[in-house]
Amino acid sequence: MGDLFVWLISFFILISIIVIIIFQLMALADLEFDYINPYDSSSRINKVILPEYITEGVLCLFFLVTGHWCMSLLCVPYLYYNVRLYTRKQHLVDVTEIFNMLNWEKKQRLFKLGYLIGLLFLSIFWMILTALEDSDYD
Repeated sequence: MGDLFVWLISFFILISIIVIIIFQLMALADLEFDYINPYDSSSRINKVILPEYITEGVLCLFFLVTGHWCMSLLCVPYLYYNVRLYTRKQHLVDVTEIFNMLNWEKKQRLFKLGYLIGLLFLSIFWMILTALEDSDYD
């Protein structure tokens, strides 16, 4: 039963990261269609970048502590990419360069979204499998 709670917690953590990425994509789409100015768009995105990185680190550590080594290893490339961006000081969106980098920023976040959706499906699969195995023992 404890393993089921681990998968439920990881499911909700993944959903929260996906919501953060979708929020960033919406801010970029609003900027592209000229609904908001570059300053507002970049300030909205920059406010949620560190929570996204921290949440992904917590998820990777959570998988590591609970003994789900494969899922932890699947989280490592995303975590490494975020740490690399942070250490190179490339993690924040620059107000003056946001129009030049708009397509790159959108592609980057769409790739992250696809990667996280893959992790979400794996998490759902393991959650269902764990629930079915727990019901077999009852």
